[in-house]
Amino acid sequence: MSQQSKEEIIESSRVRYCSRNRAGKSAMIDELSDTFGWNRKHTIKVLNGKVSLGKKAMKRGSKPTYTEAEKKVIVEIWKRSEQPCGKRLKTTLPLWLPSYQKRHGELLPEVHGNILKCSARQLDRITAPHRLVLSKRYGRSTGRTSHRLKTIIPVQCGPQETDCPGWMEADTVSHGGGSSSGQFVWSLTLADNYSGWTELAALWGNSGSEVCVGLRRIEKRMPFVMLGFDCDNGSEFLNTILESYLLERTSNIIWTRSRPYKKNDQAHVEQKNFTHVRQLLGYGRYGEIELVELVNDLYENAWLPLRNNFTPVMKLIEKTRVGSKVKKKYDTPQTPCDRLLNCPKVSQRIKKELRSNRAELDPMALAEDIEKKLEAIHQIIDRIEQQRAEEAAWANEASAGAGSVPALVAPAPKAYTPPTPAENLVKRAKKKQKPTNVRVS
Repeated sequence: MSQQSKEEIIESSRVRYCSRNRAGKSAMIDELSDTFGWNRKHTIKVLNGKVSLGKKAMKRGSKPTYTEAEKKVIVEIWKRSEQPCGKRLKTTLPLWLPSYQKRHGELLPEVHGNILKCSARQLDRITAPHRLVLSKRYGRSTGRTSHRLKTIIPVQCGPQETDCPGWMEADTVSHGGGSSSGQFVWSLTLADNYSGWTELAALWGNSGSEVCVGLRRIEKRMPFVMLGFDCDNGSEFLNTILESYLLERTSNIIWTRSRPYKKNDQAHVEQKNFTHVRQLLGYGRYGEIELVELVNDLYENAWLPLRNNFTPVMKLIEKTRVGSKVKKKYDTPQTPCDRLLNCPKVSQRIKKELRSNRAELDPMALAEDIEKKLEAIHQIIDRIEQQRAEEAAWANEASAGAGSVPALVAPAPKAYTPPTPAENLVKRAKKKQKPTNVRVS
């Protein structure tokens, strides 16, 4: 039933309702309640004219505090700042509003004030309709073990209490599309336990020499000195090349490792693997060496300056268990740059460099630059995939035309192996028919 038909029936019933006796009114109330599925009390209010169903119907509750002008600014900054939660977004807005006003013009004073007064819960409600639900995809784990270095490198587990930056957790992320065959791009991730400062480097493969190249590249631009290096038990870290790089140097570095198969020992860097790498580059295969420099350019000139200078993060300061529930308490959201500026053990020279570097950056420009660089990377990947598909199609046609000629082009690696039909797994033995002897008299 349309809304117009419903309003016509209600208006006609209202006119007849006043002239009926008690029994007639009760029958009309029952009829409308059954027709529209209403409660009798609500039907009586409708017939008495106390409830309006038209366009002028009054909505219950208080009027909305924030107009479309505030919501538009909040959603735009939220999308550009990689969709943080409400608590982090509340700290992000004062940092991004000057850049937003440079591009889109000055905001009205009341609009500007309402945006800054918006609570974290209200920010979550404003951005809720625009959130995307991403499906989880996991690749295959790759790596080998090194028994000699495991006896040398101590195991570090549990939360680390640090009062200065430089204690780094390290890990690598595979960009093989779920397959470990062939050569492809890897990402080296380093996360500082104290400030949340994150550094990334793109590698061609995960050999020890490539990891050393990435570490040298990261240490040149890192604003503080690396004091500790905590890694997992993969062969990209536990090798003689990295041993000579970390241990045979003038400044002493404490090298530790996590327990095997215990990812929570490196919770900080595992979180950055998802928020800083997977959410940016996805789970596809980066199988061309030309993508290494493009990804490094994206990391160094756009992505990391945005995340380290203009994206607040929260640190867990307390966790208590009450029955089956775990209650977590976080500190005030701050950017990694602000945490370094507030650290008393960071020198004034480093703080001065951090302030001058951040003053030269524009978060809106960085967000736009990220999209441009990502578009260039995606175009190369699409071109490579199209070439592979054309070569595979040509090879299939050639093999079909030549009969038993093998394919000239190897197919691209796949993330999974298609299952074998159940009827092909077990071959049933053929029944032997016994010969029937027929005697003729």
